[in-house]
Amino acid sequence: MAHQTAQIHDKISDGALTSRIGRNGLALGVLGLLIACALGALEGDHMRRFFFGYLTAFSWVLSIALGGLFFVIIQHLTNAHWSVTVRRIAEFTIGAFPWIGLMAVPLFYPLFTHHGVEEFGGLLWPWIHPHGEHAALVAKKVSWLNANDFALRLAFYIVLWSGMSRFFLKQSLIQDDCPDFKPTLKAKKWSALSVIIFALSTSFAAFDIIMSMAPEWFSTIFGVYYFSGATMVIMAWLILAGRRLQNGGVLTSAITPEHYHDLGKFMFAFVFFWAYIAFSQFMLIWYANIPEETGWFMIRRTDAWMPVTWALVIFHFAVPFLGLLSRHPKRNLGAITFWAGYLMVLHWIDMVWLIMPQYSSETLPIGLMEIGSAVGLLGFFVWAVARTAGDKPLLPRNDALLGESLAFRNT
Repeated sequence: MAHQTAQIHDKISDGALTSRIGRNGLALGVLGLLIACALGALEGDHMRRFFFGYLTAFSWVLSIALGGLFFVIIQHLTNAHWSVTVRRIAEFTIGAFPWIGLMAVPLFYPLFTHHGVEEFGGLLWPWIHPHGEHAALVAKKVSWLNANDFALRLAFYIVLWSGMSRFFLKQSLIQDDCPDFKPTLKAKKWSALSVIIFALSTSFAAFDIIMSMAPEWFSTIFGVYYFSGATMVIMAWLILAGRRLQNGGVLTSAITPEHYHDLGKFMFAFVFFWAYIAFSQFMLIWYANIPEETGWFMIRRTDAWMPVTWALVIFHFAVPFLGLLSRHPKRNLGAITFWAGYLMVLHWIDMVWLIMPQYSSETLPIGLMEIGSAVGLLGFFVWAVARTAGDKPLLPRNDALLGESLAFRNT
């Protein structure tokens, strides 16, 4: 431990900095949601558009946290040493899961409030009042798609993820002052089972929260689609968080261009993986040409939404693929910070593309209300992560692999 500590020359905690970041996030959160709520009240559709925008923002923020949970689990599972200096940031990120549970509470209102919106099938999820040509098909799914069971499953997902996150964060913090490596070994022991639980719960949550907005639609790969975006965006989040902390004078040499290089490589890999899964889903559905499946894509090929569809192909895949292909932008701090912020925004647009066409396929409802919801929930998320971090060490100072991570070099 003394040898490892001697290698740490950085400031590894700063309660004043995290508190300031948290206050700024909270201010943005309050302002963004106030704007979104005010505009939603003026919309005159029982706040229906507001809740669509809110669900889009929630799915975006949730994907960051889920990506963080996967990142932490997989580092323990693979006994990775390169990531130790950035892993604590991911651990504080997933420590915010209980607060994400609070963010989910407003979604119970459209789940149980039906008055005046029966013609839409509900404020958000149309299986609440099945209607239209697929009503009979949707009605057959009532044993799964009903408000009470949906609410219980949503609560279960949040509790499960919160419990897993608390476990890994707790072991990491205990390790800071533990003379042996039992906490780390305990985390590694449970990582294999955790990754299976993570995969199943994330897929089912994606089916429930997003895919059930088109309850007649079938896609067994949709959970993987959501996972691919979540894994990409956590790399972007860790890059942005690392740069913000370093600009504040923390971890200035513990996180080096070598670590950003690896984060950039994973971000690049999952840009490609996201595109592969998206194309696979589209190709199989297009080839089968089953009306219940093709309808989901048809409303995203209308005059209003086709530009967004092409924008994802070009700007979510082609542009970052070319931009991150070389090693140079991954090692240039300015360039990798730009690409991380860029992909955070494009991932939100991907969530918009998944959710908002179910509100309207003939118009493009992307405005200040939707942006306000996104800024609001992201601000609250930043506050929750900063609150979790507090004045705790931002580096796992007694991790067995810390010395290797500090000395890590890309080959």
